[in-house]
Amino acid sequence: MGRAYQNRKESMAKTSDAKAKVYSKYGREIYVCAKNGGIDPNGNLALRRLIDNAKKDQVPAHVIEKALTKAEGGAGEDFVLARYEGFGPGGCNVIVDCLTDNNTRTFNDVRVCFTKSKAKIGAPGAVAHMFDHSAVFVFKADNEDSVLEAMLDADVDVTDVESEAGMVTVFAPHTEYNNARTALTNLLGEIEFEVDTITFIPQTECPVSGDDAEMFEKFLDLLNDNDDVQNVYHNAEIEE
Repeated sequence: MGRAYQNRKESMAKTSDAKAKVYSKYGREIYVCAKNGGIDPNGNLALRRLIDNAKKDQVPAHVIEKALTKAEGGAGEDFVLARYEGFGPGGCNVIVDCLTDNNTRTFNDVRVCFTKSKAKIGAPGAVAHMFDHSAVFVFKADNEDSVLEAMLDADVDVTDVESEAGMVTVFAPHTEYNNARTALTNLLGEIEFEVDTITFIPQTECPVSGDDAEMFEKFLDLLNDNDDVQNVYHNAEIEE
C-alpha cells in the first residue's frame, strides 16, 4: 500500500500548479473546514491537518489567517464538496475532488478537462471502489509494534502499519482519522508528521505510456488550472 501511495504522490508533484493557485486551494479548503468545524485547530483536527500541510507547502501565514477570519465572520461563499470519477488517458482510474459554489459550472468545467484529454467522465461510484479512502500518517519512530499496539488499545480500525528507514506509516480508514491521530499523539506526544492526510489510495496501478502518458500530463494540467479542483487521485503509473 505504501508504494502505491508514494507513486501517486510523486506523480502529482510533477504537475503541481503555480504557487498562487496552491495558496488559493489551501485558503478555500481551510475556510470551508473552519466554517464547518470551528476555527480552533485544537478542537478541529481536520483544520489542524490542513494548516500544518499548508505551512509545509510554504503557504504564507496571511493566507491562512484570512481564511480563518473569513470563516469566523460567517460571511462568504457556501462551498460544497463535488466529487467526479472517470477514466483518464490509457484507461487509468481518476477521482477529482472539488469545492464549488456552483455545481453546474464545476461539472461542465471538469467534463471539458476529460473530453479535451480523450478521457471519459463516469457516474458516481464508477471507480471509487478501486481506491481505499484512507487516513495516512508518516512519522519518525523505531518501533512499529508499539504503534500498532497503541492503535489497537484505542480501538482504532488500523488497515496497515509499515516501517522503513526509521519512518513508520500508519494507514486507517478515513473515518478513523481523528481517533488515529489522537492515539498517536497520546503515545508519542506532539510529534511532527511527515505526512498527515486523508487520501484515496489505488488498489492497483495502471501503466500509462507513450502518447497516453503525454495526454495524461495534459489532463492533470487542465484539472490543476481549474480553481474549483482541490485534489486529483489516480492509479496511473507513468512508464518512461
